[in-house]
Amino acid sequence: MSNIVSRRKWLTAGLTAAGGVAGLSAAAKLADRYGLIPPDWGGVWGPGETLTYACQRAIVTPHAMAREFNRSEVSKVAPVSGKPPKTDPYQRLLAGKFADWRIAIDGLVTRPAGFSLAELKRFPASTQITEQTCEEGWSFVAEWTGVRLSHVLSLVGVQPHARYVAAFSYDDGYDSLDMQDALHAQTLIAYGMNGRELTPDYGAPVRLKVPRQLGYKSLKFLSRLTVTDSMKNIGKGLGSWQPEGGYSWYAGI
Repeated sequence: MSNIVSRRKWLTAGLTAAGGVAGLSAAAKLADRYGLIPPDWGGVWGPGETLTYACQRAIVTPHAMAREFNRSEVSKVAPVSGKPPKTDPYQRLLAGKFADWRIAIDGLVTRPAGFSLAELKRFPASTQITEQTCEEGWSFVAEWTGVRLSHVLSLVGVQPHARYVAAFSYDDGYDSLDMQDALHAQTLIAYGMNGRELTPDYGAPVRLKVPRQLGYKSLKFLSRLTVTDSMKNIGKGLGSWQPEGGYSWYAGI
């Protein structure tokens, strides 16, 4: 048995043993030893958030794939969650069919860059048919096309001590992924849906597509990506705007 598998089993057993209400603090200390403390660990629910995140990371292998569907299973109706931004910058870009749009990538990278929509489309394309699962109880299956986030990150050169990729949108939202999900083969910067260009209702010009987590992690209307070692100085330091509204930073499924 490999050292990695042995450590994974030991960590899982330890977290499970410490997972009772009385042992949440002990579980948090164990998770901290392995660098598995989520950005929203503070507050009354912090130990529970830590236990969820650490157990998921301990149990699920880094390369585990979300289920992919056949084209015949694509949903006939795809609900819309949230309207396009009304802000002037977004409306100007929309009026110009996003010809002037660029996604900036900065932070802990060796080659900060900005890519246009046309440039993203020239990169190797990846297509997946996966489910978008909403925390409110609805879901739909769609075909998503885009470039792997890992490919774009390789172009800018992520520095070794990076821990998160923070994403920002034109509706003032923000979220983040740890490097495991950011580099996962199914995590996309998506620009197409069901064989067509992404429309504003679904996040144009591009959105994240993170099929291993609930739908709110697939942030729409992307404007910028920042690679960082900490989320403490972004927003309220919780890793995402979702915890500010009561949801968890980590939304693995």
